[in-house]
Amino acid sequence: MPPRWAADAAGLLAGYLLDAAVGDPRRLHPVAGYGTAAGALERRIHRPHRTAGTLFTAIAVGAPVLAGLAAGRATRNHPAARFALTAAATWTVLGGRTLRREARTMARHLDAGDLPAARGRLNHLCGRDPSALDEPELARATVESVAENTSDAVVAPLLWGALLGPAGLLGYRAANTLDAMVGHRSPRYARFGTPSARLDDLLNLGPSRLTGLITVAVSPIAGGTPRETLRVWRRDRNDHPSPNAGQCESAMAGALGVRLGGRNVYFGRSETRAFLGDGPRPSAVHLRRAARVSGAVGAVAVVLAAGVAAVRGLITAGGGGGGGAGPEGPTRHRVWRRS
Repeated sequence: MPPRWAADAAGLLAGYLLDAAVGDPRRLHPVAGYGTAAGALERRIHRPHRTAGTLFTAIAVGAPVLAGLAAGRATRNHPAARFALTAAATWTVLGGRTLRREARTMARHLDAGDLPAARGRLNHLCGRDPSALDEPELARATVESVAENTSDAVVAPLLWGALLGPAGLLGYRAANTLDAMVGHRSPRYARFGTPSARLDDLLNLGPSRLTGLITVAVSPIAGGTPRETLRVWRRDRNDHPSPNAGQCESAMAGALGVRLGGRNVYFGRSETRAFLGDGPRPSAVHLRRAARVSGAVGAVAVVLAAGVAAVRGLITAGGGGGGGAGPEGPTRHRVWRRS
């Protein structure tokens, strides 16, 4: 078992490897269970104003954070238990393998010319209306979703887990899930969902930019170059209406040598977005390359996250007469869809 100061770092690595090996549970996924509970809470306290939305966000995010803090405090002097807790939480909140599988599944449908199957698969990745989308638009929607969700489902939870341990993992996933549930523009959530959307934006400011930088670094795995990817990223990253999605999508566009952006049709509304990148519209071959980029970004991110968690563990172990393995403070012993 790892020493106390390394328990979170080892747990992040183990949880990442579990996700890479087996992916999400097919049944009884804890995040799905959380979404069901959050949906019940939303129906009970929904009102068409931000005050109710703020209360909803505080309860629905605060409860997992408190649970993570309590579990972290209970295991801070037990490195084996802390390692198991962090590994289980990391596996639960990550979605890298599933994201890459969806991209490759969409590529197979497009290679086969099976547009009905491809349209039916798109809602596994994002909330666009697929009914009128052709092959290039289906491929574009997939690439954009892979780029954004590489940050949302891989880099961001790893980073928050590195900084705050189990509480960071659970709290981030709760906030990101709420954004997917109520953060979109609709008559019901126009005001109620704003606090959840703003919290998700805030929590992803750092991870999205880190995702863009790592994508620049790993771009050769998709046939790109760091110089060209960096040029596109710096030029186009702020042209997206989201403060975070453009960071990831512009870097992915540069790495793949494709053009993203344009008109997106959702159920009941449409948006026209600026173009990101240069070159042709994506095709099936770019989906497989995007999956490779996503996997490489995740591999770099988990190494960085483990390093941050290890440094945090050493700092807390060395202060106040000996600290715990996580952010809970010192102890008397030495001791991380919306496109």
